[in-house]
Amino acid sequence: MTLPRFSIGTGDRFGMEGRAQLAALEAARAAGFDVGIVWNKSAREHAIIHSSPADQRNAAAAAVSASGWRAPWFVDADHVGLKTVEAFAPHCDFFTIDVADFIGQAPAAADIETFVARHRDLAAAKDLPAPVDAAALRSAASRYLVAVKEAGKVYRRIVELKGEKDFVAEVSMDETSEPQNPAELLAILAAISDEGIPVTTIAPKFSGRFNKGVDYVGDVAAFLSEFEADIRVTQFAVKAFGLPAGLKLSIHSGSDKFSLYPGIAATARKLGAGFHLKTAGTTWLEELVGLAEAGGSGLAIAKEIYRGSFGRYDELVGPYAAVVDIDRSRLPSPETVESWDGPAFAAALRHDRTNPRYDRGFRQLLHVGYKVASEAGSRFLSAIEEHRESVSRNVTTNLLERHLRPLLGF
Repeated sequence: MTLPRFSIGTGDRFGMEGRAQLAALEAARAAGFDVGIVWNKSAREHAIIHSSPADQRNAAAAAVSASGWRAPWFVDADHVGLKTVEAFAPHCDFFTIDVADFIGQAPAAADIETFVARHRDLAAAKDLPAPVDAAALRSAASRYLVAVKEAGKVYRRIVELKGEKDFVAEVSMDETSEPQNPAELLAILAAISDEGIPVTTIAPKFSGRFNKGVDYVGDVAAFLSEFEADIRVTQFAVKAFGLPAGLKLSIHSGSDKFSLYPGIAATARKLGAGFHLKTAGTTWLEELVGLAEAGGSGLAIAKEIYRGSFGRYDELVGPYAAVVDIDRSRLPSPETVESWDGPAFAAALRHDRTNPRYDRGFRQLLHVGYKVASEAGSRFLSAIEEHRESVSRNVTTNLLERHLRPLLGF
């Protein structure tokens, strides 16, 4: 299977916003952009929500049917490995193979030398932003070869379960401490080719911080220079290693990185490249914005979820500690939030940096607080349906106006 040039991993924590998300993508396609949607959800998210990959597939299919969507759409088994992939296989056609835990494990010395000998000619490659000599190849192999071999095992298991042509493969190396430079990315792609993985997207660890639900933290110009070099590496790898022609970069935790989007759009246009970007939890936050704006029972349950999240800070933030950055001392107390009206709650949560009420820490805590909403069960889901217009409007507007327009440049 192949992805369109541009693809957006939308996520949908509770499986209720597919139609609102598709409305945003319809507008992008109407503007002439080849863009597809990928609904992604991890085993961890399924466990917290008490959903299953079958639920995820059914919700996506229902949204596609109700919307009359005729462009490509996919369901992602997000961050899977050998221990989790089987449960996703019958229901997914996009597999994010996560091997970050294997980065840094030492391969056999003979495997390193075989890899270096096979790819020694990369040092003489022309028109490449990141040529690598034997020493650089050896260094990259020492750090990443075991991870790539693990990706090969997972890929071949998926093939056993689904066949070779029924899915898109992504290799994810972003959930690690150190970014991969373009030379290392080149070595990783060479190793992926050696493993026989027809990778469609590659998710490296970029420099800077990609915190959940808030803007990029880092040197924007340096990121864009790195992003361009990485695209050139992927384009080279297609020709040099016989990887799929549609190979593109995948940007994880990509929602709300507003300072990067104009540069990403310009770089993609310049190089004729595409990209895959995961927005994931931003939709769940827009559900809360919509509930707060609606007032009444919507605002009441939004406040209840904040109170519960505030009281369970360590439990909720712990699993996401590497991708949130909250000054706990500056979080508003539940008592303070209780005094807010709907517009005040929405203004604190909505990612509008021009609004003085916007609260970055408040937003991040609620981003990881979806477990509290899940525990509210039918009361939360019923509130969304009761205030459907407000919720859908915010979901669509956020995805279209804050993400797709600046990302694609229309």
